[in-house]
Formats: sequence, C-alpha cells, structure tokens
Amino acid sequence: MQTIDEARSQVIDAADRLFYARGVQAVSMDDLRSEASVSLKRLYSMFPSKEALVLAVLGRRHELWTTGIEAAAATVTEPRDKLLSMYDYLFDWFRDDTYRGCGFINAFGELGATVPAVAEATRQQKESFQRYVAGLVADIGATPLLADQLAILAEGAQTTAAIAGRPDAALAARDAAAVLIDAALTASSPAPSPAPGADDR
Repeated sequence: MQTIDEARSQVIDAADRLFYARGVQAVSMDDLRSEASVSLKRLYSMFPSKEALVLAVLGRRHELWTTGIEAAAATVTEPRDKLLSMYDYLFDWFRDDTYRGCGFINAFGELGATVPAVAEATRQQKESFQRYVAGLVADIGATPLLADQLAILAEGAQTTAAIAGRPDAALAARDAAAVLIDAALTASSPAPSPAPGADDR
C-alpha cells in the first residue's frame, strides 16, 4: 500500500515533468491525474489547487538545485575552484536532452504577474543562490560585488542555453567567472612593500 508521502512524491514528479516540458498553464489537473496514475479525488486531497502543486514542484526544484551545486563544490577543495564548480554543474545540466531552462524563471514568466506566491518562491530561490555564492566569495576574501557578478553569469548561462540550445554557454560563463575571480583576488591582495631605500634615491 502506497503511503501518502510516496503518493505526494509521485504526483510532484509527474507535475514537474509536465510543467517543465509544456508549461504550467498548458497542463490540466486531469493531465496530472493521468501522468501520476492517481484518481482525481486523491490528487485534490493532496493538492487542493494547481497553485499548491506548482509551489510543491518549485520546492522540489530548489532542493535539487541546492543539492546539485553543493555536490559539485564538494568535489574540489580550493575556494576558487568551488566557485567555478557551479558552472561545471550547469554544463552537465545543459547537456541533458530535457533541459528547458530554469524552472523558476519559466514559472515566473507564466505566473509571476498573477500568482504572488510563485513570484515570492522565485525571489526566495534566487536570494538563496545569491547567499550561497556570497558565502563562497567571502571564503576567498573578495568583495560582495563579485558574488552578484558570478550569480548573474550563472543565470544568463541558463537562459542562453535554453533559448539557443548551447550547453557551452556554461563554459563561456565559467571562463568569464575565472577572469572576474582572478581580478577580484588581485584587487584584494595587499600591495607589496617598497624595497628598502627605494624612497631615498
């Protein structure tokens, strides 16, 4: 007998597949019932509205994103490499045949103007990512401005890869990030002390 948690997970997985492939508004609750292989009554008992289901899908996507970038960072040890690892994660993601862009941006584009909860969930996810990048930037001793720049590169790469079908957008973003990181490290390094007697000439 399937537990309620297992059933919820099954429905969220089905909704994620359909919403991501076709868009939220193109998918009906009946479509979701068929994809998840549950009755309409049980579907509504778990998710009383499509909005509730959209928010559950976004919550799942946030967990997957956070787990993914943290796992990528865990494969390297140097703080600089941890910053660059998120672009390696993006490159792997972009090469997936099902990639259709950032699920949060997609949902915001469809519903952000009319469903405040979706707009807020999107803002929270982006702020969470900013905090994550800011923490890594602090580890290398660079200014907070670098975190904004690196996050924007990552967001832009997602959009470019989705629209242009270019997985290498992640590599271009990585190269740009490396330049920004190295420039920030140079700027934050203390100036060398003048050689003894250099001012006595």
